[in-house]
Amino acid sequence: MRVVIAGGSGFLGLPLAQRLSAEGHDVLILTRRRDFMAGDGRVRAITWTPHGDAGGWASEIDGAGAVVNLAGESIGAKRWTAGRKQRILESRLLATRSMVAAIRRAAVPPSVLVNGSAVGYYGPHGDEIVTEETRAGADFLAHVCVQWEAEAERASSDRTRVVCMRTGLVLETSGGALPRMLPPFRLGVGGPLGTGHQYWPWIHRDDWMALVRWTIQSPSVSGPVNATAPQPVTNQEFAAALGRAIRRPALLPMPAFALRLILGEMADGLLLSGQRAVPQRAERGGFTFRYAHVDEALQAVLKTSS
Repeated sequence: MRVVIAGGSGFLGLPLAQRLSAEGHDVLILTRRRDFMAGDGRVRAITWTPHGDAGGWASEIDGAGAVVNLAGESIGAKRWTAGRKQRILESRLLATRSMVAAIRRAAVPPSVLVNGSAVGYYGPHGDEIVTEETRAGADFLAHVCVQWEAEAERASSDRTRVVCMRTGLVLETSGGALPRMLPPFRLGVGGPLGTGHQYWPWIHRDDWMALVRWTIQSPSVSGPVNATAPQPVTNQEFAAALGRAIRRPALLPMPAFALRLILGEMADGLLLSGQRAVPQRAERGGFTFRYAHVDEALQAVLKTSS
């Protein structure tokens, strides 16, 4: 099967491309990086500039078995100014709009579009259990995810199903949030953020990749899928598990006011609020998580990185 991965040069896309290639699939990465090298001779890469319409790269979509769209600027890389928030939104909408245009133009469209999204779709929910049936929130991240998913749904037809992966905190040391958390914990000054009562839905990157492959291979799966482990934990529980994994104390909290002072609105959007999101659709569909508990996931991640 030919699989096209937009945004395939990043923390999630590249290992997914390499995993699919190792399984025998013909994988093509669409990337904005002109200097990108896949590091795997079996994975092809071409540059694209998604402006909202189909470019020369669109011929690769025609006849592809699956498309995975992960393109978009990093949410947590910089403080959320008004301009930064606009770029976060537009980068996702334009990339998805471009992909939808290519799919709709294809003589033989892909059977599935797996599109990025996030558990931020739901907004803050305290300790309420959140499933794919929970309605959208009203904050910035929810606003982004609602529009992002609506754009992706335009590709839905009797020949193409659309799956929106509402991803939580992905655990791996080569990228994402975890490497930024580790230094203070290793120095013995790590701990909960704010009250620590906010839920952090997480997933091991291997399980995230397996879940994407499962959605590609499961014709009955469409719509939103929570890409989170079945046992979400509070930030306080996560901090304690991280401390256990590296054998360091995890007792010094970071006050909410300090995080807001440093990060502004992003502190509440990414760190001080959360969702007790569970993967109801994946579990009901028969998907089995390799890492269902955060202690097992963190120990596995940190063992492989040491």
